[in-house]
Amino acid sequence: MKKEIITINGGLGSGKSSTADLVAKELGFKRFSSGDFFRQVGLELGLSINEINIRAETDKKIDEMTDQKLRDLNNKNKIVIDSRTAYHWIPESFKVYLNLPPEIAKDRILSSLKVEKLRQQSENMSSAEEVYKKITERFESEQKRYWDLYKINNTDKKNYDLIIDTNKNNLEQVVKIIVLEYKKWIAEN
Repeated sequence: MKKEIITINGGLGSGKSSTADLVAKELGFKRFSSGDFFRQVGLELGLSINEINIRAETDKKIDEMTDQKLRDLNNKNKIVIDSRTAYHWIPESFKVYLNLPPEIAKDRILSSLKVEKLRQQSENMSSAEEVYKKITERFESEQKRYWDLYKINNTDKKNYDLIIDTNKNNLEQVVKIIVLEYKKWIAEN
């Protein structure tokens, strides 16, 4: 049975957070970001986002906390979730993947570091080259963890109901596409 839940995943810097914020606002839904939750856990432990990812490779409790939070959201309705694994934990959700090559993502991430306080605190990077190196390391760490823990590949497009290229579509277009396709999806039985 379909749930009134939208799960949004995508490459690093693809616009998951901004998209989730606006889709939730457009639909009057609540929003949850597992990335923000994960960053907060890292800050509480005195670790950057890359350091918490590396620690999570050996400390399963870190992912278990985040994943339990996601599993608990399966009981909610009218929520947009920005997460790498929510599609897996909430298979009845409308599953969206935002696609963006890391070569383009690095510049977007660098720009967002200038305005997002939580990101500034958890991601200490100052150049596009440094961003690219760290997002590549983070991506590899996450893929290894998700495979080791759950045998999932969260970048496999067959897991999603909708795939959007965020290089070819601006934020407003992405939000419009998601809202339109979600409404069609939820109306189908």
